Amino acid sequence: MVLDIHATPLIPASPRTTTPGMINYVLGGVARNVAECMSKLGTKPFMISVLGLDMAGNMLLDHWKSAELSTEGILRQDDIKTAVVSNIFDANGEVAAGVASVEAIEKYLTPDWIQKFKRNIHSAPVIMVDANLDLSALEASCQIAALSKTPVWFEPVSVAKSQRIVSVAKYVTFVSPNEYELISMANALSGGSVFSYSSFESDNIESLLQRLKPAIWVLLKNGIKIVVVTLGSKGVLLCSKGGPSFMRVGHEGYEQDISRRKLYKTVALDCPKFIYDSTKSETLLFAIHFPGLPASVVRLTGAGDCLVGGTLSSICAGLDVMQSLAVGIAAAKAAVEAEANVPHVLNLAAIAGDARLVYSAAKVVCQESIL
Repeated sequence: MVLDIHATPLIPASPRTTTPGMINYVLGGVARNVAECMSKLGTKPFMISVLGLDMAGNMLLDHWKSAELSTEGILRQDDIKTAVVSNIFDANGEVAAGVASVEAIEKYLTPDWIQKFKRNIHSAPVIMVDANLDLSALEASCQIAALSKTPVWFEPVSVAKSQRIVSVAKYVTFVSPNEYELISMANALSGGSVFSYSSFESDNIESLLQRLKPAIWVLLKNGIKIVVVTLGSKGVLLCSKGGPSFMRVGHEGYEQDISRRKLYKTVALDCPKFIYDSTKSETLLFAIHFPGLPASVVRLTGAGDCLVGGTLSSICAGLDVMQSLAVGIAAAKAAVEAEANVPHVLNLAAIAGDARLVYSAAKVVCQESIL
């Protein structure tokens, strides 16, 4: 849980002086953004985090309470300084520079604190961990989830922190990197600089997949079941090892409530499940491309988090991974059109309509054996 300070110059910024512009306090943090997005789609996420007894912590906690979400998992102490990130944006809504003060998350979000909520983890349909956690906390979270076979979603956060996947890859069901985080994770799992970080901007989907395929395969070979590669305006690549049968992810006993879930009923009708000839070949790389949606971009910072939040909320509602990802892309579109990291309102009818457009345009782009 992080307080973001967003600074947007009204004119091109000059070095070593102030520039006229707008400064906004925005509620942030990767996991917090994901959880807030989920709550606005009808899911009640349980958050395990830390906040200080300071202005930033009060703002974050007050909002959490107003959403009627549980604060039981949020540790607050006098000696905690709430995580704060200050970003300066350019004219395109991209981060031009920033400073992050997030040491409290690594220092106080400990295995001992996480262990207190093992029952919540065991009963969850899925657990999401973000790579702001230090290695001991990541490992503890994943090991607790493994005891109940709760699927784990690993959100890489950044190129540098994405390398923390090495210690937990064998526990992870989902990862959601962009192209550069994917390369970083594959290099870390390979033990060297095997893959290059050259620009992907000009590539079309076919050439992009050809370049990323070896790195994706490294992640799948290391035990990760599903790789969700986020490609900005180009959409998402959904990849698995062994064909689409490996993309059916659920938590035993959880689907019994889906008939009462509005999200499920709204989306499932318009997005019927894909039918494929299934295969269980251990050498098969299977990939589907889901296109992005045209959007009137205001800010890009919350898009990836809302993509994950929309996807996770849909999985919790009983939708399959492909249906869920279409909802995630629709939620990401709503995010880039808002000032906040998560839109104040997510209109379910609009989300379902956009999800239908994405889902109907999804295309299998790879179904081949890799030796």
